[in-house]
Amino acid sequence: MNASIPPVRPSERLTSLDAYRGFVMLLMMGEVLHFCHVSAALPESGFWRLLCHHQSHVEWVGCALHDLIQPSFSFIVGVALPFSIANRLARGQSPLRLTLHAFWRALVLILLGVFLRSTGAHQTNWTFEDTLTQIGLGYGFLFLLGFRSLRAQWLALAVILLGYWALFALWPLPGANFDWQAAGVSPDWKYNLNGFAAHWNKNTNAARAFDTWFLNLFPRAHPFTNNGGGYCTLSFIPTLGTMILGLIAGGVLRGERKPWDKVGWFVIAGCAGLGAGWLLNVLGVCPVVKRIWTPAWVLFSGGGCFLLLAFCYAVIDVARFKAWAFPLVVIGTNSIAAYCMAHLFEDFISRNLVTNLGAGAFKILGAAYEPFLHGAAVLCVFWLILFWMYRKKIFLRI
Repeated sequence: MNASIPPVRPSERLTSLDAYRGFVMLLMMGEVLHFCHVSAALPESGFWRLLCHHQSHVEWVGCALHDLIQPSFSFIVGVALPFSIANRLARGQSPLRLTLHAFWRALVLILLGVFLRSTGAHQTNWTFEDTLTQIGLGYGFLFLLGFRSLRAQWLALAVILLGYWALFALWPLPGANFDWQAAGVSPDWKYNLNGFAAHWNKNTNAARAFDTWFLNLFPRAHPFTNNGGGYCTLSFIPTLGTMILGLIAGGVLRGERKPWDKVGWFVIAGCAGLGAGWLLNVLGVCPVVKRIWTPAWVLFSGGGCFLLLAFCYAVIDVARFKAWAFPLVVIGTNSIAAYCMAHLFEDFISRNLVTNLGAGAFKILGAAYEPFLHGAAVLCVFWLILFWMYRKKIFLRI
């Protein structure tokens, strides 16, 4: 290993990073607000229709705000890594011990993701496309890159993006005997792409072929044939690319540039990423598809992540406007707890709010707004639990 990590500096934890992480988790937990239910009840309202759009994943090509949750979470893992390595080295931990802990953490993230996806199922749901599992599958490799030079990190990113692009580009398109029913998609699905871009169509690509072999190695009630959303295990490879972008950003944050120069670097990187991803999509070289994490999506979403980081860092840590971000910091400093709460406790809290406040408590603005008010109450309970944990200095770490 080339342990080129700069020495840790006192008080190096960045409030902006916690706030950014908290914003991302708030978007995820905010699904309980059910904007789309309100929009359906108020079809004439463009405001609620806009909120619904950005609280939903796009069907295939494109991006809504909700689509930036997973890449942001992955990106932030990369940003935080140089700080974590430096802190642990400063405490006298050896690189070997750090490496063993990193791969243990990766395994825990994978199994935690599988566990949360299996909640309420009749048996373990062995799939690997959720956020925690995707991060876990690539985290050990990311950690090893954390000890390498910036040049090596950029090179690894290029190899990942070009290699993953080639895997899809060289995979044959569906032939006359292709089983569209098993793929769970029809040949005339309105979101199907044409021409060269068809190599990245839903469930007709190399990653789906891999999953029909790999996922059937695990015990399951029925043989795996397709993922209804088009998600796939191999997305962890380009997700590692997103984490590498975060790793590079973390190196910039810990570097010797002046604070506003760092902001400028992030803005330029963000615009370049957005532009490159959009251009690849427009030229038909590689579409911007979050569900299969195309290389163009890595660049496009990575650009968005750089810009969000630039905003948080500029406003909170450079301009020192911090007070407004406290509710986000409460969430961001306990992101694993927030993630687990959203997956495990939503139904319990939701039912008990109705039990104890009455079925009519959330209808005070009319039936159309009931899902929103009910969800807002659930979200408030989530935050209060996290605030209590914050006050008691209880932080869930892996």
